[in-house]
Amino acid sequence: MAVLILMAVGIFSYNMVGTAVARFVLIDSAPEQPINFSHKIHAGDNELPCRFCHIYARRSKVSGVPSIERCMGCHKSIRKDRPEVKKLAKYWEKKEPIYWVKVHDLPDYIYFPHKRHIKAGMECQECHGDVKEMAVIRQVSSLDMGWCLACHKDRNGPTDCWECHV
Repeated sequence: MAVLILMAVGIFSYNMVGTAVARFVLIDSAPEQPINFSHKIHAGDNELPCRFCHIYARRSKVSGVPSIERCMGCHKSIRKDRPEVKKLAKYWEKKEPIYWVKVHDLPDYIYFPHKRHIKAGMECQECHGDVKEMAVIRQVSSLDMGWCLACHKDRNGPTDCWECHV
């Protein structure tokens, strides 16, 4: 029994340290994506609000990646000649999903509901940074427990462990 407990503590510790290291390393990283999507063009220059594309943010745990159908709703007639829009159109024509690389990724044991934060009046930029200026999306905040707790304390949000750890 003692061996099992030691193994569990070891695995938990390894995961916690690994997560902390990964969070530190991932800040300001911008993974290569299948399509070079620019938030600067869409959210910045064209002033599309975040929730125009990320339609689940106000009603779900996740904000959701826009469907190809959502993108093609505009790009059937706008900027069709651009190389990245042509790539998008190929996915659409073949009825294939785009496998985006997740940039803001929390561990599976964390429960983060976007809807609760939006209903509390938070702006997307508070966690995701000034995406309107990002040609390539990148993680700008650690999103680690200390970072989240500091925000919760500043806003009188819940600090009970079970609010986030499931």
